Amino acid sequence: MTDYNYKDKVAIVTGAGSGIGQACAVLMAAAGAKVVVADFDEGGGNRVTDAINDSGGTASFFKVDVAKADQVEAMVKHTVATYGGLHVAVNNAGIGGAQALTGEYPLDSWQRVIDVNLSGVFYGMRYEIPAMLESGGGSIVNMASILGSVGFANASAYVAAKHGVVGLSKNAALEYASSGVRVNSVGPAFIQTPLLEKNLDEEMLGALSGLHPIQRLGTSDEVANLVGFLCSDDASFCTGGYYLVDGGYTSQ
Repeated sequence: MTDYNYKDKVAIVTGAGSGIGQACAVLMAAAGAKVVVADFDEGGGNRVTDAINDSGGTASFFKVDVAKADQVEAMVKHTVATYGGLHVAVNNAGIGGAQALTGEYPLDSWQRVIDVNLSGVFYGMRYEIPAMLESGGGSIVNMASILGSVGFANASAYVAAKHGVVGLSKNAALEYASSGVRVNSVGPAFIQTPLLEKNLDEEMLGALSGLHPIQRLGTSDEVANLVGFLCSDDASFCTGGYYLVDGGYTSQ
């Protein structure tokens, strides 16, 4: 784990009950941050929170559906009330959605993917940015994907949402660059997470690995190390960027 200094920082990580979100929350807590572990999954969220606290860190769990603006607002209010401010946010919560051709894509799946993966990021920034300004500045990383820059057949909702996250992040970065709030997006390729392993068999996982020039899937820790840098003071000149961690996928 890369060593960053998050002493006296307060962080929110959404989708922190497993996978990339868990890795980000654990990294930041280990580096000294007080972390709000936010997730819709109470079991996973409480498990990660307990693990952080048991290892000497400071964390609390907050159940949230990021597709609901009022719940996201409550999450930020909880963070400020509990820890006295907000300095770091990782808007990571996301879902995959249905796999179908664009001309046949289920309307309910389209709406849910946009609500969670795009509107959820907007709601996060909508309430996180004012809290960060009150705290003297901060850093936001929005979890996009390699599919924020390239297409992927049968995933129109996901691709559209992740392209939107990249653009939304750039726009917010421009608006707050002179106010002490940095905003970046990160684009992982296919990462070995419980969600991926649950939905794909060994043959499909092997095929996915072969799509990357590096010939394997990424790990949650590899993504978290990049997020940890971007959210830290070491990345003080980085804002408005879209940073890939993709094993060479988008170089093809």
